[in-house]
Amino acid sequence: MIGKDVALAASLLQEGKLVAIPTETVYGLGANALDTHAISSIYSVKNRPTFNPLILHFSSWEAAQPYVQDVPKEIAELAAIFCPGSLSFLLPKTDLVPDIVTAGSDKVVVRVPNHPLTLDLLSHLDFPLAAPSANVSNTVSPTTAEHVELSIGPNISYILDGGNSNVGLESTIMECVNGEIIILREGGVSKEELAANTELAVKSYSGNTISTPGQLGKHYATRKPLVIVKDLKTYLASGKVDCTVLAFDESVEGENCIYLSRSYDLNEIASNLFAAMRLADTHTTSHIAVAQIKEEGIGRAIADRLRRASTK
Repeated sequence: MIGKDVALAASLLQEGKLVAIPTETVYGLGANALDTHAISSIYSVKNRPTFNPLILHFSSWEAAQPYVQDVPKEIAELAAIFCPGSLSFLLPKTDLVPDIVTAGSDKVVVRVPNHPLTLDLLSHLDFPLAAPSANVSNTVSPTTAEHVELSIGPNISYILDGGNSNVGLESTIMECVNGEIIILREGGVSKEELAANTELAVKSYSGNTISTPGQLGKHYATRKPLVIVKDLKTYLASGKVDCTVLAFDESVEGENCIYLSRSYDLNEIASNLFAAMRLADTHTTSHIAVAQIKEEGIGRAIADRLRRASTK
């Protein structure tokens, strides 16, 4: 059931049910983070591997404090700037956070989403929400209530409809290690934005350990193959035309061309990416083709999603 009833959503969550919630990034599959049975239901409905941890969502940065500890002052300063928003923080957890949420880790990811309906919902709850993306694991993330309905709608109690997710990509996840900011997942807040708001060095994670969501090699997968090419015009001229093209501007034309932007606007491309990938899957073509994207600003997060979607 899809609707805008915050009170109903709150009541269902208090009963241990699953409710899809809108955020500015993507729709999340919310459950009482302190209810281990409800958290188990998230993993079951999503078919999510239990070694893949979840993010806790709060109504404010202050509300998150009982659940984390040893918060560096630099993290608190960034939280004051980016909360609510598309930045998540990996921090040591307190005993209030069940191990099932963190996949046994002693750290937990927390964030404050920037969506009025979900902030209203969280303010009516006396517990945080654990909320991964509201879809079957390793498929394209949902950015509308209808996307959620098509993926897992029959298996959850309610979908709180907050319209389109305007950022369109998951949050950036970061932590502070040895006096440096480490980006664990590229997302809605860019490396440049972080660097402009902290005196610490900002680096990208280069390890292989899965410590946060979004680090699986194969992720965000379309049903048909997605290929990344250096130059779309050359690729199409080679005769490999049985494809749907995801275009960044008007330099590429064709019957099966979906424009993520007509002017190479990276924010617009990010906002439209997942919806376009879903639409491309409905075309009667053999595969999806997309050009390499400029890896600057939010372009890094876009490139990350496309690489993981294209992994065989």
